[in-house]
Amino acid sequence: MSRKPTLVFVPGAWHSPEVWSRVSSEIEARKHEYKCVRVALPSTLSHPAATFADDVEAVRDAIVAETTQGRDVVIVVHSYGGHVGNSAIKGLTRNTHDAAPSAKGSSGHVVGMAMVATGFTVTGVSFIDGLGGKPPPTWAADEEAGCAAIVVDARDMFYHDLPAQEGTQWVGNLRKQALKPLMEGGEHAYSGWKDVPVWFLATAEDRALPVQAQRAFVQGAKDAGAHVVLREIASSHSPMLSRPKETAEFILQAAASFAP
Repeated sequence: MSRKPTLVFVPGAWHSPEVWSRVSSEIEARKHEYKCVRVALPSTLSHPAATFADDVEAVRDAIVAETTQGRDVVIVVHSYGGHVGNSAIKGLTRNTHDAAPSAKGSSGHVVGMAMVATGFTVTGVSFIDGLGGKPPPTWAADEEAGCAAIVVDARDMFYHDLPAQEGTQWVGNLRKQALKPLMEGGEHAYSGWKDVPVWFLATAEDRALPVQAQRAFVQGAKDAGAHVVLREIASSHSPMLSRPKETAEFILQAAASFAP
């Protein structure tokens, strides 16, 4: 396939697709002929009833829209978006043994994954169970409102390496996060990282997901037989905002390595 793959960007919890705008603009400005698609997760669209399956379907729809046109896809995921993205590629890769109905007759596939500050989904295990069964100290379950509430300084957690005013603006851009996708939906969770090569960008100054945990996740995936290339960047949890050029370069290198 001569065309460059489409890059499908998946944001994390509380975040809109715009969190990827600096990186996608950087990639498009380099004129490498990569198409960039940024996905909005239903769980961040003020729908408390949104489920993990809804988030997975939104990403699958974006992928299939490309593969049915004969384009390969590299999926780029961040934080909670890694749980969604891993699950969304089930049956859409070349290495799968049971192609999804939506993949039949299409000539494109998911050929690789670029993961940023996230974890490695275990098939059948919900996001919360992957965290040990309860929310971390950074957020709490607001059962009455049906959302996950950040209970720490969001700017410090997500954007501490941005200028203060800019970080505050991004805090203002955060959306309500539906609770259900974080607490339920294990039946839709899938270890997509076992089906494609992975590049992982660990964030060395992360205050939301410590880099030590990220390194342990990568080692665990490698021990399970995954092909993972690990890179590190001196950034907060959000390198796509504070280090967009370096993050774009990481993604482009990953995509090039996935080429047949």
